Amino acid sequence: MYQDSVYTVRTVVLDAGHGGNKPGTRGAKSLEKDVVLQVTLKLGKAIEKEIPGVKVLYTRTTDIDVDLYKRAEFANKNKADLFISIHCNATPARRRRNSKGKYYTVQDKTVRGTETFVSGFNRLGEQDAAIRENADILLEDNYEENYQGFDPNDPASYIVFSLMKNQYREQSIQLASFIQDHYVKSGRVDRGVQELSLAVLARTGMPAVLTELGFLSNPNEETYMMSESGQTEMVKNLVEAIKAYKKRVER
Repeated sequence: MYQDSVYTVRTVVLDAGHGGNKPGTRGAKSLEKDVVLQVTLKLGKAIEKEIPGVKVLYTRTTDIDVDLYKRAEFANKNKADLFISIHCNATPARRRRNSKGKYYTVQDKTVRGTETFVSGFNRLGEQDAAIRENADILLEDNYEENYQGFDPNDPASYIVFSLMKNQYREQSIQLASFIQDHYVKSGRVDRGVQELSLAVLARTGMPAVLTELGFLSNPNEETYMMSESGQTEMVKNLVEAIKAYKKRVER
């Protein structure tokens, strides 16, 4: 756990988003839960190979469902020094009405890029992303009890997470910034570091981030994220970011 005078990065918990009956976003040829699991497992192996002395633990290694609060509990129980949740993005489908009055859905397939989130209170204009990432809560048993009455579909409910003290905000932003910097070095579009009210990050007792690898709704990015070369490059980006963060905080 983070302590200014003695902090070292020894244990990293990797969290492949979604899983089981919670597939996450969908591309034309892929599901988020599958892509992020592939990247997460490759990332874990790369960390243990390239960063001596660092142990990697996973919230899931197969296609299973893990409640969001249990992911944070797992990291806390194992006294992790870093928590990294890996996801894919997608633009929301919007309903439109044609000239005959019939409704149809459209999705912007041109949006692309990477972004990394830390726990915080998002502005109203950023509510869509928070609602999408927290939507899995509704499929969990006893979610109202587990999240103190939090309703992912109620914007007012997000104050629950904003009130949770996050003493690792500065360190989380630092790690997120390194991640974005290394994505950019590979030519990815930088959508920045943002604060968002995310259940999976709110209760973590260590620096924690959620990184969006790209947009499955964009055909080019979907192909990239599914490919061996794309996954290798993203893993390299993340490993180099962890190395840079480790060097910064342990100096």
